[in-house]
Amino acid sequence: MRRLPLRRLVTLATLAVVGAATLGSTAACGDDSEGAGGGSGPVTLRLGYFPNITHAPAVVGVEKGIFAEKLGSDVKLDPKTFNAGPAAIEAVFSGALDATYIGPNPTVNAFSKSKGEAVRVVSGAASGGVALVVKPGISGAQDLKGKKIATPQLGNTQDVAIRYWLKQQGLTTTKEGGGDVKIVPQENAQTVETFNSGTIDGAWVPEPFVSRLVNAGGKVLVDERDLWPDKKFVITNLLVSTKFLKAHPDVVQKLVDGQVAANEFVNTKPDEAQQAISDAIGKITGKPLDLKLIKQAWPTLEFTNDPIATSLKAGLDHAVDVGLTEPVDLKGLYDLTYLNKALKAAGKPEVVQP
Repeated sequence: MRRLPLRRLVTLATLAVVGAATLGSTAACGDDSEGAGGGSGPVTLRLGYFPNITHAPAVVGVEKGIFAEKLGSDVKLDPKTFNAGPAAIEAVFSGALDATYIGPNPTVNAFSKSKGEAVRVVSGAASGGVALVVKPGISGAQDLKGKKIATPQLGNTQDVAIRYWLKQQGLTTTKEGGGDVKIVPQENAQTVETFNSGTIDGAWVPEPFVSRLVNAGGKVLVDERDLWPDKKFVITNLLVSTKFLKAHPDVVQKLVDGQVAANEFVNTKPDEAQQAISDAIGKITGKPLDLKLIKQAWPTLEFTNDPIATSLKAGLDHAVDVGLTEPVDLKGLYDLTYLNKALKAAGKPEVVQP
């Protein structure tokens, strides 16, 4: 059976992206004087993120000025929003982006495509927020035989998760949509419509689409947290360009300091964080995300600085197991030196370097 190239495994947002986000400028070249550190003025840090709940630390960090404060007057923050992992990674590769919040599969793709040279994970950001939502009449895995289940994209993080889970239940799938359970890749926004119309019987998706499908009459059959040790699995990482990291380790340290501070805000002031997310998404997309929906989805997520490296490796192993990719050596992907320095300064437990 022909296997998909790893490039096809990038997630459509790993998580769900709310509305049409502004891509921002991606035309800058790799020798940009400020971003690459060649100019005499302040260093510019071009930071990518998605305007959604699973990127809450980034959204809040920008909206509440947390990153700007930590970076200080010597660094100019240039935030850029994206609506898909591949676009963010291409911006990193082109030199138009210095760092980005991103999901696990684009992380693996970037590391593999550059033969381990172009990127490093310097912090985690979020865990959880994914589930299989089905029609009320479905009570277990065997009831899924002959049913159509949507995922965000063929080979993306959630697509791999459901195929691996179904295989563990003794059920088959194919990349072409055959087998015991028919997997139907489609955009998350479309999934809400097809679920309502009865075209699909369920979907393995991230928040806020889990909550939207539940509100449309669905029920959670599988909370993905229940499939992982301690209910933890990575949904968002903080990735930096190796080139920028080598040129400006001090700026990366300040960025990670900001990430730790943003997560502290998100975890200790959830009401303010949720409002900030709704407001920020409204500014970016023209339509604020319903605050009630944010509050409904919030308990399924954990905002953690730990990148949960074991879950990223396990996810890759699952993709290999279901025939969607080849093995990738992840040695050197993580550099948690900056994170542990920030955690120590904040009086928090350090994270073990993978």
